[in-house]
Amino acid sequence: MGTLRSPGAPQRPPARPASRRTTALARQPWIVLGGTDQDGRVWATQLTGGAGFLRVPDPRTVVAGALPPPGDPLAGVLTAGPAVPIGMIAIEPATRRRMRVNGRARREGTGLRVDVDQVIANCPKYLQKRSHRWAGPDEDGAADRTVTAGTGLSPAQQRKVRAADTFFVATASDRGDADASHRGGNPGFVQVLSPTLLRWPDYAGNAMFLTLGNLLLNASAGILVPDWETGDALHLSGTARTVWDAEGIVATPGAQRLVEFSVEAVREITAASPLRWTSPGHSRFNPPAG
Repeated sequence: MGTLRSPGAPQRPPARPASRRTTALARQPWIVLGGTDQDGRVWATQLTGGAGFLRVPDPRTVVAGALPPPGDPLAGVLTAGPAVPIGMIAIEPATRRRMRVNGRARREGTGLRVDVDQVIANCPKYLQKRSHRWAGPDEDGAADRTVTAGTGLSPAQQRKVRAADTFFVATASDRGDADASHRGGNPGFVQVLSPTLLRWPDYAGNAMFLTLGNLLLNASAGILVPDWETGDALHLSGTARTVWDAEGIVATPGAQRLVEFSVEAVREITAASPLRWTSPGHSRFNPPAG
C-alpha cells in the first residue's frame, strides 16, 4: 500500500510510532476511523474503550480492543472478511493533541489489528478543549441505542450540524487508501445549504492536503458529527469537492478555500458512545463564524 498522495505538498516517508506516541495513544479512550463499506460508500465512525484499549505491540502495529457494534456503518467490513484500508485519528481534547494512523485493519478476536503504513502528528489548531467522563448505566439515554437511516438531513439533524464546533472527515485515495481527519471551528462554521448540501471553510493548517488531495482523486467522503453531551453520533456519506469561489472565500473569515459536501446517506445512532464531555474551551485559532 502506497503513501497517500497530496498535491501541493512534498511526499513524506511513512513514520513509525515513537515511544511518546505509543504512550499517548495508549491512554486514549476513543479513536475515530475512516473506511469504505461493502457498497463502496466512505464513512467515518468511532471506537471507545477503557484505559489501554489501544495498544502498540510493535512499531508497525496498533491493536484496538473494540469492534464497531451492529448498526455502525463500518461494522460489516470491520467485523468479518479480509484486511481493509483504514484511516484513524486519535484526539485528546483535554490537551489538544492529535495523531493520524493509516494502514490496513482486520478483525482479531473482539478487536481490530491494524498494520500501520503512516503515522502523522498534526498541530493543535482548531481543536476545542474538553475533558471526558464515562456515562453511568442509569444515566438518561445511556442504554437507549437506536439507529435511524435516511438520504438527507432532518431539521433536527441540520440544527446539530450548524451547532457543531468539531467534525471528522474520512476520505480515500484513488487506490482506496483511507484517511481520517479533523475539522474544527466556532459553532456555525459548517453551513447547511440544504438537507443534502453542506459547506465549510478550509482553514490554514499543516499544508499536507491529505484530505483535499484524496478528494481530487476520489470524491467519496464520510463525516462524523459527535454529540459531546449525549454520546449520539451523526454519520454522513456522500461526495465532496473543493470550491474556489473567490467571493465566498473572501466573505468567510479565515478561509483559504471552501469545501462542499453532498449528502447521499445518513445514519444517526443514539447512545453511540459511553463518553460524555465537558463544555468546550474553543481554540484561540478559530476564526469568527456564523
